[in-house]
Amino acid sequence: MDTELATLVFGERTCSAGDLDSAARHVAGGLSSLGICEDDAVAVILRNDIPYFIIHEASHYLGFDVVPVNWHLKPAEISFILADCQAKAVIVHSDLLTRELAVVIGRVPVIVVTTPDEITECYNVTDGAGDLEPGFLDWSRWVEESPRCTASNKKFRPPLFYTSGSSGRPKAVLRKDVTPDIVARISERTTYAWGFEQTPLRSVMAGPLYHSAPNGYANMVLQSGGILVLAARFNAEGLLSLIERHKITHLHLVPTMFVRLLDLPDDIRGAYRLDSLVHVTHGAAPCPADVKRSMINWWGSVIYEYYAMTETGIITCCSSAEWLERPSTVGRPAPGVEIEIRGVEGNRRNAFEEGLICVKHEGSHCISYRNADSGSAGLQQNGFLVTGDIGYLDDEGYLYISSRQSDMVICGGVNIYPAEIEEVLIAMDDVIDCVVFGIPDAEFGEKLVAVIQKRGMLNGDAAAAHLKTRIADFKVPRVYEFVDRLPREDSGKIKKQLIREDYLQKYGY
Repeated sequence: MDTELATLVFGERTCSAGDLDSAARHVAGGLSSLGICEDDAVAVILRNDIPYFIIHEASHYLGFDVVPVNWHLKPAEISFILADCQAKAVIVHSDLLTRELAVVIGRVPVIVVTTPDEITECYNVTDGAGDLEPGFLDWSRWVEESPRCTASNKKFRPPLFYTSGSSGRPKAVLRKDVTPDIVARISERTTYAWGFEQTPLRSVMAGPLYHSAPNGYANMVLQSGGILVLAARFNAEGLLSLIERHKITHLHLVPTMFVRLLDLPDDIRGAYRLDSLVHVTHGAAPCPADVKRSMINWWGSVIYEYYAMTETGIITCCSSAEWLERPSTVGRPAPGVEIEIRGVEGNRRNAFEEGLICVKHEGSHCISYRNADSGSAGLQQNGFLVTGDIGYLDDEGYLYISSRQSDMVICGGVNIYPAEIEEVLIAMDDVIDCVVFGIPDAEFGEKLVAVIQKRGMLNGDAAAAHLKTRIADFKVPRVYEFVDRLPREDSGKIKKQLIREDYLQKYGY
């Protein structure tokens, strides 16, 4: 397979920049024919696949919002997102289009992408293309037959990502009044943090494209003129093979991927050439110090770290040398970013004093949440964005993250809010009350525990089965504890922090 002229590689398939642009123009024309206009939302329920990038490019021509949807979500969860963004069309892989999901989607146009062999083999699923409902559109035929958009100008149109909400409902991150100058400065900062000024640029993306960081990284590789090798999902030895085969220079990973790479036997770890790597960045979740040190010992000083949020973009970045000198730091503010540590009352803290991490840059005033006025109000504070993380700055401006203001759990780089899980559990007849929290996990960073005050014969299997019918599997706790009562404040509020601390002490964490 000749990949020298390719922009995008997926299995044995390749696409040049011209191929992507041509297909994107047809998608823009086809969506326009379906009545999609500027500012409309198009939901994308796809595993990692080439159409993700075609749709992204089409949005720049037509001006619609691409809404990446986590395909692990249950139909009821997807239904909320589709209703909240008022999706005017849905593009979905054939194996994901169950009858339950078809009911949730409703009467909007549905464009079905036949699940390719790279995915069916990886996930052991069937493509489902033979089960197309009447009226659904076949992606390949629809793209080929759609009129070609002839727009001469492209307008920056970031995807509309939904973040998990502390109240249990996801919120879409909006960016309004983002001028070309702001876009350019954000791009410069991201290029610096991800090492994209170093060329040639050849990368593998194994993270899910429905998440903002993998999506942004992958699209920026293409926009920077690099070659992107797409993986259906992460496989540790598979990644090493792709690095050697394609002479990969840049990677975006999360700590769970580091753990799985380090778990490989020594003979496999030593079987592949990795000397093409120049910049391997990680983010999304805290990385245990021993894991990071082991990766630096194995891959060398090519390991970099960044701290960011979907709402803010890049906040800090850190090289291997900086981290080795200051273990546990997430680095200094990226160019153009200002960080303040503030107390509960909003007062600024001094060096080494913990407080709420607040961030400001040229685009911070453009950020809000869709259909969530109260949440948007809490996001901004005196010109700064409030991250919700607790930490401190040292006397040289390096940031350290201590904890989170909310009880959010980060499992394998995915943000999970226990409130959503508790709401589903409490609806069970045999649950009197419950708390859900995270505990340390060697592979995923954190895992979920549910402590339940029950009546009757309820057990963990029954609780998990109930949850799996209503929320995505990755949100289902892996551990269940049952108690006669839950400790409460005088006000009646459950002492969640005390319960978690007692659990950690009981089991020796």
